[in-house]
Amino acid sequence: MAEATLHQEQETSTNKALWSGGHSPFRISYGKVMMWYFLISDTFTFASFLVAYASLRFAQMDSWPNPAEVFSSIPLHMFEGVKAPLVFVSFMTFLLILSSYTMVRAVQEGYRMNKWGVVKFLVPTIICGIGFLACQYLEWAHLIQEGMTPTTATAATKIMNFGQLFFVITGFHGLHVFIGVCLNIWLAASTAAGRFQKTGHYEMVEKIGLYWHFVDLVWVYVFLCFYLL
Repeated sequence: MAEATLHQEQETSTNKALWSGGHSPFRISYGKVMMWYFLISDTFTFASFLVAYASLRFAQMDSWPNPAEVFSSIPLHMFEGVKAPLVFVSFMTFLLILSSYTMVRAVQEGYRMNKWGVVKFLVPTIICGIGFLACQYLEWAHLIQEGMTPTTATAATKIMNFGQLFFVITGFHGLHVFIGVCLNIWLAASTAAGRFQKTGHYEMVEKIGLYWHFVDLVWVYVFLCFYLL
C-alpha cells in the first residue's frame, strides 16, 4: 500500500513538472509539433481536391473516362504504340515507395549520429524524387500532345472535368514532391557540411522525413482515384 502511494506521489510530481511550463509536456520538440500541424492542414487541402473529384465523378458516371484507356501508353518513343495500362504509373509509384524506404534509413542513421550514413540514404531519396518528377513531365507532355488539357478533352477522356482535375491535383502533388526534393538536397548538403553533427542531433532529418512520407502517402490516394477506379 505504501509503495502504491509512493508511486502515485512520484507520478503526480512528474506530471506537475511536465506541465509547469518551459518545455513541451508531450516530450516532443516545437519544430516537430509544427510540422505535424502543417501536414494536418495540408491533408485538408488534398482532401478538398479529392472530394471535388469524387463529387464530379459521381455526377457524371455515364460519361466518365476509363483510366485504362486514358493511361494506356508508355510516354517514351521506344514504346510508341505499345498498350500497357498502368505500367508507367506503377513505375512512378515504385520510385516513391523506394524513396520512403531510403528516407526511413536516413532517419535511422541520424539517430545513430552517423553523418555519412544520412547522406548515403538521402542521395537515393533525392534521385527517386527527381525520377518521379521526370516521369510526371513525360506523362503530362504525352497527354497534352494527345489533346488532353484543362480546357480540352480527347476521345478517351470524353469530358473536360477529368483533365481539369487531373492536372490540378497531380500538379499540386508534383509541387510538393519538388519542394521535398529541394529540402532533401539542402538536408544532404547541410549534413555533409557537419551542421547537425555540431548541434548534437539530427531532428531536422526526421521532420523533413515526415513531410516526405506525407507526400508519398498522398500519392497513394491520387493513384487510386485517377488510375485505378
